[in-house]
Amino acid sequence: MHYDLRLRPAQPPTPEPGAFTVHRDAVPPTPGRDGLTLGYVREGAQGGAGYPLLLLHGYPETKRIWWRNIAALAEAGYEVIAPDLRGHGDSDVSADDVYDIAAYSRDVYLLVHDVLGHDRCGVVGGDVGGVVAVDLLHRYPGFVDKLVFFDTVPPLVFDDYVAAGLDPMSILSDGPTGDYRQRQGATPDELAAELDTPDKRRRYIGEMYGHRLWASPGTFSSPDVDFMTEPFDSEERLRAGWAVYQLAHGRPVSETPIMDRKVDVPTLILYGMDDHVVGPEFVHFCEVAFTNRTGPVVLPGAGHFLQWERADLFNALVSAFFGDLRVRHELSD
Repeated sequence: MHYDLRLRPAQPPTPEPGAFTVHRDAVPPTPGRDGLTLGYVREGAQGGAGYPLLLLHGYPETKRIWWRNIAALAEAGYEVIAPDLRGHGDSDVSADDVYDIAAYSRDVYLLVHDVLGHDRCGVVGGDVGGVVAVDLLHRYPGFVDKLVFFDTVPPLVFDDYVAAGLDPMSILSDGPTGDYRQRQGATPDELAAELDTPDKRRRYIGEMYGHRLWASPGTFSSPDVDFMTEPFDSEERLRAGWAVYQLAHGRPVSETPIMDRKVDVPTLILYGMDDHVVGPEFVHFCEVAFTNRTGPVVLPGAGHFLQWERADLFNALVSAFFGDLRVRHELSD
């Protein structure tokens, strides 16, 4: 199927950079993981009035990737919580240089559960955020009611993939954009030396929103790219974003991520038709790994950043998927 990008509907207007209040709260240390302060946006009905939705960004992203989604979901009756992962955006960098999936997972659990007081929530995650979401629902059983999962690494249930006739090694193979994994993961010092000014660092990140085929053509304007790249202008924060790619090259972890089992939590699977980072085989793997799924739903006119590129579809799908939980939450109050 060919989707004519010229006919793509206009997307919701992008809120101003300062449209949402940024909160900062400390999360305590746990074994193998230092404590730090996380920055996050929290919008919508609070104090128990709205059903909590946790939005988890990936790379090369911060909470800003949700700017077209936060208000729409809040207006639909949800309490929207969009944190920066440690080392990203308005969150602290790790004093102990701890960046891994389990550390991200524990951070956001402590934020939502201990700081904000929610025993349960819905979770939406793409890219690294999707992997964190899978770890989160296994690490804290009962905490995640439902999941929206898109454009990322599926659970690593290799035997099940082989039994279904799929090649599990294709999950880890590099596609046409995959050189970034090698450079950020295996040779980060050399790459950092090349990107030795804020402008160079922002230009490197900006290419992923432009000509490197992560996004559908034209879905990010120059001001959009400026907005997305600004949080990566320091070497310290750029390297924090690379750390997760170094896990495949021997970087130590605080704890092994829980990715080796199927997901039984009700899950909506989304995939951006034009994603060249995660290939279309993603949908086949998800059909095996998620035992209680809706979809996969393929979004036309969107690539890797589908929550931004097709916010019109994304907001409606997410709001509807969690709608039963929102209504039940309202009635319980």
